[in-house]
Amino acid sequence: MKILIVLGHPNAGSFNHAIAGTVQEVLGRLGHDCWFHDLYAENFDPVVPAGELARDAQLPAAVQAHVHQATTADGIVVIHPNWWCQPPAILKGWVDRVLRPGQAYRFESDGKGGSRSVGLLKARTALVITTANTPQEKEIECYGDPLDIFWRKVVCGLCGIANCQRLIFTPVIVSSLEQRQGWLAAVQTKTAELFPR
Repeated sequence: MKILIVLGHPNAGSFNHAIAGTVQEVLGRLGHDCWFHDLYAENFDPVVPAGELARDAQLPAAVQAHVHQATTADGIVVIHPNWWCQPPAILKGWVDRVLRPGQAYRFESDGKGGSRSVGLLKARTALVITTANTPQEKEIECYGDPLDIFWRKVVCGLCGIANCQRLIFTPVIVSSLEQRQGWLAAVQTKTAELFPR
């Protein structure tokens, strides 16, 4: 399988980077071909210029490469920290620029005067791995789970990815080495489960 891995964390020594390395190692061991994008290392521009809004817009080569990979991947893995109950701006901008109408999804009439989305991505499985410093139960109590809505219902739902699963590791800021090793073991297990040989 061809798997697209997208990482959105600015610190090259972060736990997010350790997660990405673990995902790459497991997928490589299983014989999958991977496209890996560290958006900060690539200096990906998250701002959508007006010239890219048209469906037939001429995209910069780097963005077009992302679009091609996103639309032809058999699976997608996204890794990022939870900032203000959202992905970092660079990753939200990646979604805006890369998951384009007419290529990742389209709308059609629902026959009742409204519209419905039709997912166009080839991938049917996505794994979203997030880190945070607020305990998950406290965040859900206070805010619900905005990232679940964003990734599972909005992005994957709109683009036709039926199986969107998440791993959430928190609180990272006070975690021990033993906890982080356990979390990386969970990453290994889930990656191999979702993307078998």
